[in-house]
Amino acid sequence: MQIHGRLVKGAIDDETRCSHYHTAYDRIAIRFYCCGVYFPCYECHAAYGCGEAQVWPREKFHEKAILCGSCGTELTIEAYLNSQYQCPSCEAHFNPNCGRHRSLYFA
Repeated sequence: MQIHGRLVKGAIDDETRCSHYHTAYDRIAIRFYCCGVYFPCYECHAAYGCGEAQVWPREKFHEKAILCGSCGTELTIEAYLNSQYQCPSCEAHFNPNCGRHRSLYFA
């Protein structure tokens, strides 16, 4: 699905929600380090991705890899991790429970 001009595989709505995570706050997609493709979650990547899941190394946290599904802003990993679960551009809230899956995406 094209969302704010970006392909997000596994997304089911225009704010990047998927069948696994679809609360009002589930509105980010993550560009996976291994394949460079945006997915709403690790489960979507497992189902539709490259099959080679790799986490972003700490030295690459300056790269843009998070897409706000509300406004389309691409955030660096560092900006996302320091965002207090709120988009710095549009102030839309992100799901704080995503922090429980941090190790699946970031070193």
